[in-house]
Amino acid sequence: MNKHMRSVMNTAGALALSLSVVTGPALAFEPNKPVEFVIMAGQGGGADKMARLIQSIIEKENLASRPLVPVNKPGGSGAEALTHMTKVSDPDYSIMVTLNSFFTTPLRQPGLGVDIMKFAPVGRMAEDTFLLWVHKDEGIKTFDDFVKVAKERGRDWVMGGTGKAAEDEIITDYLNNHYGLEIKYVPYKGGGEVAKQLAGRQITSSVNNPSEALGFYQSGDLIPLVAFTAERLPMFPEVPTLKEVGGDFVYFMQRAVVGAPGMSDDALAYYTDLFRKAYNTADWQAYMKKQSLMGDFMAGDDLKQYWSEQLARHEAILKASGAIK
Repeated sequence: MNKHMRSVMNTAGALALSLSVVTGPALAFEPNKPVEFVIMAGQGGGADKMARLIQSIIEKENLASRPLVPVNKPGGSGAEALTHMTKVSDPDYSIMVTLNSFFTTPLRQPGLGVDIMKFAPVGRMAEDTFLLWVHKDEGIKTFDDFVKVAKERGRDWVMGGTGKAAEDEIITDYLNNHYGLEIKYVPYKGGGEVAKQLAGRQITSSVNNPSEALGFYQSGDLIPLVAFTAERLPMFPEVPTLKEVGGDFVYFMQRAVVGAPGMSDDALAYYTDLFRKAYNTADWQAYMKKQSLMGDFMAGDDLKQYWSEQLARHEAILKASGAIK
């Protein structure tokens, strides 16, 4: 090989090497346009508040190259959001905040053709808690009082909740089946609306998450009677757990972020890292404590295993209540 040819080849090799150095990192995903941040519930509820807080934390800490744009899709107890996510044109640019309707709605509506195990397991930010709430003017002070009055009123006692055959109705069914009650359940599109309806006495009870009812609790309008947790909540130390008053039912709601089916591995890695960073911020940790949220950050295969377990549990619950066969 002559000197000229060797020089040309050496130059070409150096150029290729330099290009590989430049272009190598570019293979990893980073958004170059705004990211759709779907919320499978209405405005003012726990999922909505969580999504918008995380959005603000990410902007404040400058964690993302492009903004997350919250979009509420509350229709059909989450069916609108789920089907939307399965049809997005670019799976790398659509993520979603979930409720337990992530599990229950596909079970109740198999015609949707939604397989939750195909969603990308970005990260579980928390497990939310539930309390039983009544209006102060009911004069009810204890869970035993609640059972007595609700039993006397029968179908005239109305429980408001988010969605149909989802988390709030599951708890209502438990109360009806285990305490001989006939509570009527009325679904709304979000927990914020439920809290407003209870504060306005359009319904007679709710099982709102703490974040949804907190304002009305602080104003003295709503009273928590019992928590559906294993231990008393630090924020409500005076409120007994259901187990303390003779029940045997613990129930949480996942507050997780998922990616659209078909999301690339690089995009999943990017979003998991993003939400892990958001989870570890002082602002998110303070919010978890303030709102009685529980749970460590969970992602990847661990999160998918959690989904599998929750799917099996909710299938059993819905079958027992007659919501599905």
